[in-house]
Amino acid sequence: MNGRVLIVAGSDSGGGAGIQADIKTVTALGGFAATAVTAITAQNTLGLFGIVPVEASFVRQQIDVVLADIGADAIKTGMLCSAEVIETLVEALEAQAPGAPVVVDPVMISTSGQRLLDCSAVDALKRALLVRATLVTPNVPEAEALTGMTVRDIDDMRRAAEMLVKLGVKVAMVKGGHLDSKTVCDLIASEDGVYTLSSPRIETRHTHGTGCTLASGIATGLAQGMAFRPAIERARRYLIAALESAPGYGQGHGPLDHAHTVCLEEWGAG
Repeated sequence: MNGRVLIVAGSDSGGGAGIQADIKTVTALGGFAATAVTAITAQNTLGLFGIVPVEASFVRQQIDVVLADIGADAIKTGMLCSAEVIETLVEALEAQAPGAPVVVDPVMISTSGQRLLDCSAVDALKRALLVRATLVTPNVPEAEALTGMTVRDIDDMRRAAEMLVKLGVKVAMVKGGHLDSKTVCDLIASEDGVYTLSSPRIETRHTHGTGCTLASGIATGLAQGMAFRPAIERARRYLIAALESAPGYGQGHGPLDHAHTVCLEEWGAG
């Protein structure tokens, strides 16, 4: 189906999240993934053990050379580390991809609890990037950090999403996976209204990279010309299937099965 997605995010040496999950998702959904790496991490299913940030000037160079040659039909952001990287990203997009939809996964804290975004960068995220964003996909803790609200139920999710829209985001998708419920409910708000998408909770510890995967799946749909709701719904279906068929690797929060859309029988591997 094509659809060029430029991913601006950090790497995951364990392969389950970050740019590795993004590339797998975009590819599995028929798109083409290009990258600008913002940080190199040492991590596995048990946790995050080290981060080496990439200088903002080199992040900009990666973005510039990709957009100047290959181009992008959508941009997806993940771990951005610092205010300087965020501001550099926004400058690059305004200069070279002013019309491309931007899907922001506001990665702030790792599954193991380590901060992935400087406190000073949260203001830059809201001030500079969210006003440029087409769609933002915070989970409950991220929605609380961005809005200053406490999110405990679906009504709180709606208020948080509507506040993000007021900040300038076209579509805000607050994910309900962190709430204690047998049903996972995601709430989507825009100037056109509010709706929810629900599915039964999949009981598994293999959830590493779910946020990256969902946001990349949505970005791929937008890059392929899909409208917001079909892009979101397809990305959710892809994510659910990837959770259901997770390979079970690692001793902690393991990766998903990003390749579940790929048929291996004709290549002799199935």
